[in-house]
Amino acid sequence: MPYRPPLVAHEYFVADPPELPVRARGEGGPSVLTAAEVVAADGAEVMLKAVTSAEETLVVQVGVAGEGVIRVRLSEDPTARPRSERAISLVTPGGYPEATAEVSPGEPIVIDAGSLRAEISLAPWHLRFTDASGAMLTEQDRGHIDISGRLRTLPFGRSSAGGAPVAYHESFAAAPDEAFTGFGESFTRLDKRGQRPVMWNFDAFGAESQRAYKNVPLYLSSKGYGLLVDSGAPVEFDVCQSTHSVVQILVPDDVMDYYVIAGPAPADVLDRYDRLTCRPALPPKWAFGTWISSGFCVDSQERVLARARTIRERGIPCDVLHLDTYWQADGHWSDLRWDPVNFPDPEGMLSELDGMGFKVCLWMNPYVSHLSPAFEEAAEAGYFLKNHDGEVYVADCWHGSFPPCGIVDLTDPAAVDWFTGLLRGLLRQGVAAFKTDFAEGVPSDAVAANGMTGTDLHNVYTLLFNDAVAAVTREVRGHDLVWARSSYIGGQRHSAQWSGDTYTSYAAMGSTIRGGLAHGLSGVPFWSHDVGGFTGRPTDDLYVRWTQFGALSPLLRLHGTTTREPWEFPEVEEAAVAALRLRYRLMPYLYSAAVEAARTGAPMMRALCVDHPGDPVAWQADLEYLLGRDLLVAPMTAPEGVRQVYLPRGTWVDYWTGEVLEGSRYVRAAKPLDQVPLYVRRGALIPVTEPRETVGVPAEITLVAFGGGDGSTEIHDTDGVTVAVATRDGDELRVAVTGPKRVTGVEIVPVPGAPARTVIV
Repeated sequence: MPYRPPLVAHEYFVADPPELPVRARGEGGPSVLTAAEVVAADGAEVMLKAVTSAEETLVVQVGVAGEGVIRVRLSEDPTARPRSERAISLVTPGGYPEATAEVSPGEPIVIDAGSLRAEISLAPWHLRFTDASGAMLTEQDRGHIDISGRLRTLPFGRSSAGGAPVAYHESFAAAPDEAFTGFGESFTRLDKRGQRPVMWNFDAFGAESQRAYKNVPLYLSSKGYGLLVDSGAPVEFDVCQSTHSVVQILVPDDVMDYYVIAGPAPADVLDRYDRLTCRPALPPKWAFGTWISSGFCVDSQERVLARARTIRERGIPCDVLHLDTYWQADGHWSDLRWDPVNFPDPEGMLSELDGMGFKVCLWMNPYVSHLSPAFEEAAEAGYFLKNHDGEVYVADCWHGSFPPCGIVDLTDPAAVDWFTGLLRGLLRQGVAAFKTDFAEGVPSDAVAANGMTGTDLHNVYTLLFNDAVAAVTREVRGHDLVWARSSYIGGQRHSAQWSGDTYTSYAAMGSTIRGGLAHGLSGVPFWSHDVGGFTGRPTDDLYVRWTQFGALSPLLRLHGTTTREPWEFPEVEEAAVAALRLRYRLMPYLYSAAVEAARTGAPMMRALCVDHPGDPVAWQADLEYLLGRDLLVAPMTAPEGVRQVYLPRGTWVDYWTGEVLEGSRYVRAAKPLDQVPLYVRRGALIPVTEPRETVGVPAEITLVAFGGGDGSTEIHDTDGVTVAVATRDGDELRVAVTGPKRVTGVEIVPVPGAPARTVIV
């Protein structure tokens, strides 16, 4: 399997996925659809009885699930649903009033969903998808047979082993130049062609492989469509790996249930994906400030308060203090109880921090150490997952590093009430939010209270976890932010996610960028990472470069196994803090981009293909991104301070020098340690404000004009929307402003052709 490299000791994980069987030589092939006949048809859907190469009878259902969305189901029973629905529903299909299903004797069936059409041939069976004009987007592949006669791909159908069905499968033809992206927070190249993503939430032990904490069985194609599989099972995608011209999908579930989603651009696919799942939740504004962590180190009330005072004394912009594991007693994680020795007065500490302008986030997870007094309490009440003998499943969730744990059974309402009750008390004390760590550790052989197996619960368990924590946070604190490590379909409703335990290296920072871009293209716009890397201590230069990357990410947290406090890097503290101040200066722009992302589903941290889908390079350039629509960020991924940056079509202005650069080409970026390669779309109006200790809600805004031509910008804030419209009149730039903000000045970047003066009207 792709997560087990050869000749390397296997890293034990309590929740490895079950593997699909491999057919022995001479065993029969899969049961593949050969022909079908119509059983029923209405205005938007057809049901067909299909026969297969193994003389089985299966049911196919093809129908419209929204404008530009067509749903395809294959099962033995037409009422079959994904097994994960016993715990949670992942997808809610919609409708489209103008949808039609045209069934005429001797002609292909045509399902019309507006901007997407499906054409079905019954004998022989074939299914293809086109746009409204009839241009082909994708079609089923009938299977590839090599010179030995072996079937190398698995067409539309299912396979059995030991006399029982084990998985449904589908195959789509892939054009030679077609790129595929998405699949969740995968840390490999953005274009997944040649890879084999497995939809199984791992404790990934880093951020440099196909193992992912957050999987989403959704991919986007450069040909202008997307595909979503509705299943909580360990779905496998073979993206042109076994055969370069075929994408294969294997679903070990009771039904194959997928949605083809029209584009043509990635943002269009993500908008329709949100309609099937949910819209992203916008974090509270304070969450966009700097988060500074205690790190994975022993902590205390005195140290927390000293850290807070030092931050304010040194003028470091910061809104959130994160307390990691050691706010609880060592070895008791995560029983959600303050360590009474190191934190004797948590209410007093929280009150003092609030007076200094800090929110507080606490680390937690859904595992309880067997050494904690809470373990016996929960075990006696039946609040943990069980093994097949009906006993508490005590799992090595920490891979031998810390005591084994019980896993809270979040399918049991009583267990959820007990668990959220522990959180409710902390929130009432003054805690603002929780970091919902782990949740990838449900073993495949566990048994839940609702009868689900661990295999069927594993991926969706993280949604139950984050939903429960978000709900109690909303009840007490009025927002539903969680800072989550694992996720699945629809996880964009949990408004903050971070990339897990990244190694401290330039290479790991590069793979982290790739993970963030892929996750954004999987529907999650509000994402972050551990600045400096998590494991180990970064070098001074890497610390600064990663801080610059973090400052220009959707969300920002300094965290690691060792300290990431800026003053602990005295030689480069000034450069690191300058990056944080740049973020706070850009906060009006960043928060406006966040509001747009929550409304549209397009990511804040935008892979270039989001805005330039017709540019083939934009699907491959995965070490840079657009932050919002107008800033292009290329984090420095080499210690030499030099890299190549691809500028897409248009004209770009170097943020630091004002140099004007034409796009559709690579440029060489050489930047000193205190500057990150940053470019602005020429003609953009960027709203900025004076950096302060916290993000706040500034009443006054400055606009920076990069080019000084006609243009406009919307400034979103908690006090409303302000619109600024700039009009060029000879050598003068006139700016009209409506809304609650007061624009106190317009700075014109001195680029060729810029106006000489401005007037605010």
